[in-house]
Amino acid sequence: MDTDFLLNIRCFLLDMDGTLYLSERPIQGALAFIQYLTTEGIEYYCLTNNSSRSQEDYYEKLARLGFEIPSERILTSGDATADLLNKENPGGRIFVVGTPSLGSIFESRGFKLVEEGPDTIVLGFDTGLTYKKLEKLCKLVREGFEYVATHPDLNCPTDEGPIPDIGATIAFVKAATGRTPDRIIGKPNRPIVDVVTNTTGISLNQICMVGDRLSTDIAFGQHGLKTVLVLSGETRPDDVPKSDFAPDLLVEDLGELHMILKNLLT
Repeated sequence: MDTDFLLNIRCFLLDMDGTLYLSERPIQGALAFIQYLTTEGIEYYCLTNNSSRSQEDYYEKLARLGFEIPSERILTSGDATADLLNKENPGGRIFVVGTPSLGSIFESRGFKLVEEGPDTIVLGFDTGLTYKKLEKLCKLVREGFEYVATHPDLNCPTDEGPIPDIGATIAFVKAATGRTPDRIIGKPNRPIVDVVTNTTGISLNQICMVGDRLSTDIAFGQHGLKTVLVLSGETRPDDVPKSDFAPDLLVEDLGELHMILKNLLT
């Protein structure tokens, strides 16, 4: 694959789960790649669909794993969803299916978390999901309230293999109610593209998304970004020809991307 497009890139968007780390283990070459971008003054942001943790949670985890990444360089689908809804309906009533961290994101923006009669239902990646929560979620969805999901991922990669993500919950709710979310905010959807451009101030054709998922990270390229697929997370090499979305570059991990970029720029 041609790598010259990297010469035009002014900002890298880096997925986290499966790209920077798996569970509690940094992926080979990831620490050195972040250090290289920092030393060379190349802009980057960590962009994750995982809404189970807050920006501060991710900052603490990345620091624990040895990454020196400022919290303002971390963008999550949970934050993007809260910011979007806050512009539309400040201080609204929200029913959240998610972790306490996701709930705190909405509370910090002045939303009231409720169990009945919400303005909006927000479905996030809930690692403490129970049948009782699913029952309540389906009830409110059937009642017709606005229904928003933070992201569409079917699975979340871990050291022990993939675990069910929010996409599996979306499928459950559809089977039970016939409804899918009115809006999905995270990659590869347009709402989070606007968050990226507003945050970076850089044109899309000079931004490169680096991640391990064809259906989200690489599909993000449909909005005009360049994409690099890493094979350190969810995707296997034989998945690529079957996909509707092709990366501009395929690498084993961030270590290989680091070497390619270093050779191009020296």
